Amino acid sequence: MDGMTSGGVVVKLGGSVVTDKRAEEPRVRREVVSRLAREIADAAPRPLVLVHGAGSFGHQIVRRTRLHEGLQGPRSLLDWGETQRLQYDLDSEVAGLMLAEGLPVVPCQASATAVMRAGTLVSMDLGAVRLMVERGAVPLLYGVPAVDLDQGCSILSGDQIAPYVASGLGIDRLVHATDVDGVFEEDPGLSPAAQRFDRIDAASWPEVRRRLGGSKAIDVTGGMAGKVEALLNAARGGLEVRIVDANVPGRLASALRGEAVGTLVLWGHP
Repeated sequence: MDGMTSGGVVVKLGGSVVTDKRAEEPRVRREVVSRLAREIADAAPRPLVLVHGAGSFGHQIVRRTRLHEGLQGPRSLLDWGETQRLQYDLDSEVAGLMLAEGLPVVPCQASATAVMRAGTLVSMDLGAVRLMVERGAVPLLYGVPAVDLDQGCSILSGDQIAPYVASGLGIDRLVHATDVDGVFEEDPGLSPAAQRFDRIDAASWPEVRRRLGGSKAIDVTGGMAGKVEALLNAARGGLEVRIVDANVPGRLASALRGEAVGTLVLWGHP
């Protein structure tokens, strides 16, 4: 085991893991979600908070309506409501699958108390979430459109929710369960020989960022570079983040047990 250890963890399940992004209609990957629920239940970390992304339930409609750019008129209000409704559907199905595996999740709408500014999360009330955790429940939050002080509405992503909740509850471990087994210098799907960074910290980040920036897979590594930089900033307060491929059976369970899998992101020495 390397890095900090904690009795609790926040798990972010990527939208590409819980949904099929290639499907023409939004579809939950039911077998995958059930398996992940079993892995989480067997590892039994406490306190535990789960956050999932929107995947095919959110990205298509947001791209089509440009809701992430803010409210543009009466039509945008309908788009906001419809996007939120789709996330209800996704979260309901994910929650049902997890409850069936004995994981005591409680669906929570993050946008009910969240306030954004220019697309960045400014505040979110965690009082109820804290009480749920204290009573042994597992809050299940998810990415949604939220009210924005500058542009009316913006997208509150799971990537923003997860570190905010960890910080607010004093949880020092965050596991990003995604569809890539860590951070690679190039997209491993396009370059099978791409090197993975087993650890990224403040000292190594400039070199890692340079190597990511030089990748031919600009879209993929550009997005990952921005995500890692945000996680590294969150790690300033002591958060330890591990990025793993949840499509590999047992990988999430290994991360929850503190094993050295995927990529570890932290600010300094453990």
